Amino acid sequence: MNSLTQVRGFAPPLRAAKALFSVAICIAGGVFAGVASAQSIVMASTTSTEQSGLFGHLLPEFKKASGLDVKVVALGTGQALDMGRRGDADVLFVHDQTAEEKFIADGFGVKRLPVMYNDFVVVGPAADPAKVKGKDIVQALKNLAAANAAFVSRGDKSGTHAAELRFWKTAVAEASKGSGYKECGCGMGAALNIAASSGAYALTDRGTWLSFKNRGDLAVLVEGDTKLFNQYGVMVVNPAKHPHAKAADAQKFVDWVVSSTGQAVIASYKIGGEQLFFPNAAK
Repeated sequence: MNSLTQVRGFAPPLRAAKALFSVAICIAGGVFAGVASAQSIVMASTTSTEQSGLFGHLLPEFKKASGLDVKVVALGTGQALDMGRRGDADVLFVHDQTAEEKFIADGFGVKRLPVMYNDFVVVGPAADPAKVKGKDIVQALKNLAAANAAFVSRGDKSGTHAAELRFWKTAVAEASKGSGYKECGCGMGAALNIAASSGAYALTDRGTWLSFKNRGDLAVLVEGDTKLFNQYGVMVVNPAKHPHAKAADAQKFVDWVVSSTGQAVIASYKIGGEQLFFPNAAK
């Protein structure tokens, strides 16, 4: 480098060209990163929708229709709602209607829409030592408590856990669930694995049960009670609370999943010829 270059601060032509090229790459990278970010949304949802395989079937169809990727964070419904309250998600797909309605009333969501339903079932050892088999969930839990039968609760503030606690509250006093009652603080798949390996009973959504492969000696023992109805809802996180939330793109997902097209995709998801979820957005 000569003295003129040093004094005036000019870089040699080649070095200057390289510097300009690097700047251009950085700018372009930032632009493309922004585009990529704008083309995805974060969904906080339940372990049941994820572990049942529904999203693996549903979300590719949404991407074909919209060009948007959906990044799913699968948690218990309570934790998913907490993500929405913090503004860490753009859309919620969960199944605890009472908690969802409070989320809306508190101003964290724009509007709750029903999407689909299935049902809860009680599974347990096929020999059914606690004699719970039948249709009545309340009587089944009374029998479980009286027998001190092993029962695996998710204990994770999920929609399934919330439903289970409502059933127990109707059946027995809080402290009378029996010595076999244990909370795992885990997702539905993990709870079923524990039940299968230990010969315990558990409450599960039917979708996760149908997709569950490690059943061991477990069988469906209680089903058909109207109390076991399991409704799913979808909500956009309120941009008035969290301006960074991608409300417009999240609304595209909501509009699609409750449309006739999205509902048909949900209805078409089957395992072994059995439908896992039943769309009811129009009802």
